[in-house]
Amino acid sequence: MELHKLAALVEYDGTGFAGYQRQPGGRTVQGEIETAIVKLSGAETRVHAASRTDTGVHACGQVISFWIRNDLSPDVVVRALNHYLPEDIAIRGACVIDGDFDVRRRALSRRYVYRIAHQPTRAPLVDRYCLVVKDSLNVGLMRQAARELTGVHDFASFATSLEDGETTVRVVHEARIVETEDMIECSIVANAFLRHQVRNTVGQLLRVGLEKCSPDEFADLVDRPRRASAGPAAPSRGLCLSGVRYEEPLPFAA
Repeated sequence: MELHKLAALVEYDGTGFAGYQRQPGGRTVQGEIETAIVKLSGAETRVHAASRTDTGVHACGQVISFWIRNDLSPDVVVRALNHYLPEDIAIRGACVIDGDFDVRRRALSRRYVYRIAHQPTRAPLVDRYCLVVKDSLNVGLMRQAARELTGVHDFASFATSLEDGETTVRVVHEARIVETEDMIECSIVANAFLRHQVRNTVGQLLRVGLEKCSPDEFADLVDRPRRASAGPAAPSRGLCLSGVRYEEPLPFAA
């Protein structure tokens, strides 16, 4: 049986996962999707992702790719995988891609959004997907600090761990903080991210908002990088991979 390569748009609630990437002894997004593909096609395949989310991190715009029998069209694959997948993962769409298309290397940027609920008490209906902060936050100072992130920088201050030979230089295209009546969203777009970079960044921005760190001190972490000096990291439950951008948008169909 001949194969074709599909890309798929994936949404998942990261609460019950030890991250995206398959690992021994842990429930992972990759592991669940690969198991579902075996049930559908009868053959094992490796699923690749545009961004590897950590434990507890959510996604509404993850992009994956895999090879599968070419008699299974994208719409059939979407319906069938959603039948086999658990309730906390959904395939939102799929399309055929060229065999040499690499969803990770061909990505121009990734967008992560961190949500902070400004509530005077705990908030059971939103706590699963955002960080609840009871204290007042100076959002103006947070915005001032966030502007320091854009451009090409060495983000070693915001890196927790590195792979062998990994550079800490990244290009941040956008760092934006949007405030509504009871929610603050920190949105960061970059060519790629270091492990825990977004959570460490948001953790430091929260210190700015609580006026425990000045915008100038935040800027110093960017301008004079010192390994793992930012943070503490914001909890993973508030973070969501909201999108991956390519030179040409992938034509996902449900």
